[in-house]
Amino acid sequence: MDAPAFRSSFPVLERVAYLNAGTDGPVPAAAVAAAREELESELAEGRAAAHFERRFALQDALRAGYARVLGCDAADVALTTSTSEGLGTVLAGMDLRPGHEVVTATGEHPGLLGPLRAVRERGVTVREVPFAELAAAVSPSTTLVACSHVNWLTGEVAPAALAHAGVPVVLDGAQGAGAVPLDMAALGCSAYAGAGQKWLCGADGTGMLYLAPEFRSRVRAVAPAYMNFEHVLEGMDSPLRTDARRFDTPSLPREGVAFSLAALGVLEAAGLDWVLARGRDQAARLAAMLAERGRTVAPRGDSTLVAWEDADPEAARDRLAQAGVILRNLPGTSLLRASVGAWNDDDDLERLLAAL
Repeated sequence: MDAPAFRSSFPVLERVAYLNAGTDGPVPAAAVAAAREELESELAEGRAAAHFERRFALQDALRAGYARVLGCDAADVALTTSTSEGLGTVLAGMDLRPGHEVVTATGEHPGLLGPLRAVRERGVTVREVPFAELAAAVSPSTTLVACSHVNWLTGEVAPAALAHAGVPVVLDGAQGAGAVPLDMAALGCSAYAGAGQKWLCGADGTGMLYLAPEFRSRVRAVAPAYMNFEHVLEGMDSPLRTDARRFDTPSLPREGVAFSLAALGVLEAAGLDWVLARGRDQAARLAAMLAERGRTVAPRGDSTLVAWEDADPEAARDRLAQAGVILRNLPGTSLLRASVGAWNDDDDLERLLAAL
């Protein structure tokens, strides 16, 4: 793949070194054009039958695209608004009650901590262990493991042994989907929630939820809506859909779905394998360059996140932004975090190091 040509798909890179995809990915020009086209159509034609047919067609296409990213069947993918919604859907829908134990990791993202807090309020024991010890922490009393696939603070990857944990594993894939290679069967998880706006460079308010077919029956649809019915005209007597569409979010905007679908198209046109490999290679390169310059880099795995210690990370973030380097500090820690994608090049990395 021609890396400069791929990079040119993201206009923001003409101005800054954008290293913040772990929060929101850079916006491809093609995505804005796609969203604008849908809005112009809505403006000119109104929103009647053809509008809804177009919405549903775009959602089917996005579901299929997300399935390619996740390495699973489209029937196993629900469309959501965020990673957090997907995690909440699973944990709220499971029959978790007093006497059950959920194992999670210390330092998890609030998007997972919120659903975990909710099940703890139902009397479920939530036990936190170090991230690297998750697989070893599973015991006969464990009902479920819920944790990040890629740790949002450090870039560490969850232990591969979780695939053989013997209990359902629910993964927060906010830093995995679009960042690392995925194959749901090989990963061995029961559920995987991901974001559309991060590494897939899609619209805010889009996301995905994989549910393994054999696990779906264990998750109740807590608040089913129009899109979740098999035969909506049958009213409350209608069964819910049997595939993952049972858990689709009630409504996604046509233009937002088109945005995310076009952004995914940019990545797939470049070759998703190439995008994933280049991002991880660039991140490893940055980690090595930081260490060579005496920076203390947080333990990490083969991921796209690089975090390192700084005496005043919030001030450093602001100073870097003034120098045209966009990344984030991690509140409550001494860490700065760079999210390195295939769109970044050596000039971006050198610009960061010079500004530090």
